[in-house]
Amino acid sequence: MSTPPDTEVIRVLLVDDHAIVRAGLRMLIGSEPGLQVVGEADGRASALDRAARLQPDIILLDLDLGGDSSLDFLPDLLANVPQGRVILLTGTRNPDEHVRAVRLGAMGVVLKEQAADVLVRAIQKVHAGEAWLDPTLTARLLTGMAPGRGAKQVDPETVKIAALTDREREVIALICEGLQNKTIGQRLFISETTVRHHLTSIFSKLGLENRLELVIYAYRHGLAQPPR
Repeated sequence: MSTPPDTEVIRVLLVDDHAIVRAGLRMLIGSEPGLQVVGEADGRASALDRAARLQPDIILLDLDLGGDSSLDFLPDLLANVPQGRVILLTGTRNPDEHVRAVRLGAMGVVLKEQAADVLVRAIQKVHAGEAWLDPTLTARLLTGMAPGRGAKQVDPETVKIAALTDREREVIALICEGLQNKTIGQRLFISETTVRHHLTSIFSKLGLENRLELVIYAYRHGLAQPPR
């Protein structure tokens, strides 16, 4: 099945230390209209290099890379791909790792045990600017609860705000200055479409519906300073 010429192709970079896993992901993604694997990496050095050179839209990042946590270089990876988004692909349900991934800028978490179509939908949704988290994991992220005794509850708004990327915080600040998407894009040297994607992600992460709610939320939680 071919992709219609006017359909944007989502370019994906695979980062996994197992060649067989990468081969399976390549076959899966390559069979979906509108998705294309543009490169592969098996560790930190190759991931940073290929991300910088290829500028993928989506990076599928395995949590465990030969015993090393990919979260240790996730911020560097995102810095190399300013307009790219990361989906963490993991076999662990450890909520602490998922919380850390989101705080470091990951837009989605997909468990390896889930069906193939879940991964495809996650790629599409994250590319559109939405966060993708398993409902159970979302609940844990928002309550700050981990399995076991003595789990400590944290402020849900703190967790939401921690999930914002640096670029999303910049967009919020400019929204609070009263700027429109086109002007924000010019200020940040990104396209108006990318600004809209950031806004969609911000609304999803903070549970908001529109710009007015965002401005009020930002003032209330210290993400921007009210005009004097």
